[in-house]
Amino acid sequence: MCVSIVLPAINETVALRETVQRIEATNYGDVLEYLIVLCRRTTRQCRAVAEALVAELPPRVRIIEQQLPFVGGAVRDAFAAARGTHVIMMASDLETDPAAVPLMVAEARRRRAAIISASRWKAGVGFEGYNPVKLVLNKIFQKTFAALYRVRLTDITYAYRLFPTELVQSIQWEELKHPSSWKPSSNLCDSASK
Repeated sequence: MCVSIVLPAINETVALRETVQRIEATNYGDVLEYLIVLCRRTTRQCRAVAEALVAELPPRVRIIEQQLPFVGGAVRDAFAAARGTHVIMMASDLETDPAAVPLMVAEARRRRAAIISASRWKAGVGFEGYNPVKLVLNKIFQKTFAALYRVRLTDITYAYRLFPTELVQSIQWEELKHPSSWKPSSNLCDSASK
């Protein structure tokens, strides 16, 4: 098993470097590559850090120049370029704790076809510097939608996940960002039965 780490970056510098360094220190043998996705809005400083990481860790660090717009486009471009058996979607600003990578990889070894999702709501995990009102609202949102959709996920909105690469490369992605409007379709549940 080898992992491609997706790191979209716009203005991260110290955090981008620290993310890569912390994963290298704990999961060197499991990581095939870091895919740092840069776009036209990426700052010179961020681009310089990404280029320095490429120079320091060839061929483990690759820069992907984003072709599709928005964050969805960045992720889709990285998914298409991934060469590992699995791909981890992370943030470059340390919002997604690199210490979770070994745990996610270990779980993926046990269940290779599963999507492994990190959670900020599991026992022993928490939030730092998060607005208390937003924290309560987030908790209510998580519980309500988990019950409504009958899912066991404890953190529906946290985009810190490990996927089998074959899965994400087989999906016919349509959205590049959150749709501005949503209309129910008569085919809404068809995919569940296919």
